[in-house]
Amino acid sequence: MESLWLLVSATVFLSIATFLLCTNSTKFFRKNNGNTRPSPSSSEIQLPLGTLGWPFIGETIEFISCAYSGSPEKFMDKRRCLYGNVFKSHLFGSRTIVSTDAEVNKHVLDSKTFIPAYPRSLTELMGESSILVTNGNLHKKLHGLIGAFLKCPQLKAQITRDMQKYVHETVNHWKDDQLIYIQDVSKNAKKRMMKVIEKIIQEKQKHNSNEIPKDIIDVLLNDSNKQLTPGFISSNMVDFMIPAEDSVPVLITLVVKFLSECPRALEQMLEENMKLQILKDEMGGFLCWSDYMSLPFTQNVITEALRLGNIIGGVMRKATKDVQIKGYLIPEGWCVFAYILSVHLDDKHYDQPHQFNPWRWQDNNIGTCNFTPFGGGQRLCPGLELARLETSIFLHHFITQFSWVAEEDAIIHFPTARLKRRMPVCVKRR
Repeated sequence: MESLWLLVSATVFLSIATFLLCTNSTKFFRKNNGNTRPSPSSSEIQLPLGTLGWPFIGETIEFISCAYSGSPEKFMDKRRCLYGNVFKSHLFGSRTIVSTDAEVNKHVLDSKTFIPAYPRSLTELMGESSILVTNGNLHKKLHGLIGAFLKCPQLKAQITRDMQKYVHETVNHWKDDQLIYIQDVSKNAKKRMMKVIEKIIQEKQKHNSNEIPKDIIDVLLNDSNKQLTPGFISSNMVDFMIPAEDSVPVLITLVVKFLSECPRALEQMLEENMKLQILKDEMGGFLCWSDYMSLPFTQNVITEALRLGNIIGGVMRKATKDVQIKGYLIPEGWCVFAYILSVHLDDKHYDQPHQFNPWRWQDNNIGTCNFTPFGGGQRLCPGLELARLETSIFLHHFITQFSWVAEEDAIIHFPTARLKRRMPVCVKRR
């Protein structure tokens, strides 16, 4: 995570430095800080209200400052009061339309008119062939292959066996009254996978066959698409692993934090998981992936942690042509920041939104535009079911085997959500 922070920080300053070298920068701010796009054809169409902030740096510093505080939504709330749920700004070196409107966000995420928007310096670091910036038919093909494979029962069964093994190996070394850091512990299975991924790719390239695919690499290597070369696959496997390496451990950590602060939820979740464990012990069987996913309150806890924790604060896109959404003009070439966090913490969508309340999901449908923790549209995270599964497995073994006392910790939201002190807890076996 520290390396990711350094990468993003470098990106910000590289973007600012690049902008400073532009000879027309002063002219840009003079012409584009008004409420209409400076073009005769758009004289009757309004840009969203807002300001581009300081010359060169825009409003980036204030945004990052709020993200590091305990109230990351302050940046957005201040501007929503002044300009409405959709407003213009200048963030990370780009003219940006910021949306805290659920319907606008859905349109941006679903529409092919909007493509991924990353600062040029970050794009160069990732490479033009990275799945994170790939568009069109190639991305659709790749996303579809991976999504279909990640949902197959065979993979879920393998993930369940591996996760159970890794968790047992980890917790067997814990002693009573030992201080552990949940955020660090929950990363250990992912670190092992990252270390061996390159070796796996090389071996599979040597012995590629027509056998039934056993993992994502097999699926890609056996596909007939000529663009999916071994080099393309190798360079993109790291991109596939980055979201899982960060998001699942952070989600686990968030759940432990929220349960530590809500004894009632912890008690109900413990009761549900203990009943499952006792039933399996009596039957003499092992827990399978469907057992973990069949626990309704546990899934509600995970859902609420996703809403309140906001692992991904927002998604950046760029308009490939002029677009009008709900009366707002989004000009071609402008970035759009679909800010998910503000939607999840909006009291118009959720009663007492800053309160951890997993019971709210007993009757609510998670399939709405008001709840998008994994993004949406064509780029909806293909591993969302596996994220829930891996989180459920870890939590089951943790809460049924240990009680704990948590030390105070706080969530920060830049570059992504994480716990400031890595969530220290003092554990004791039940």
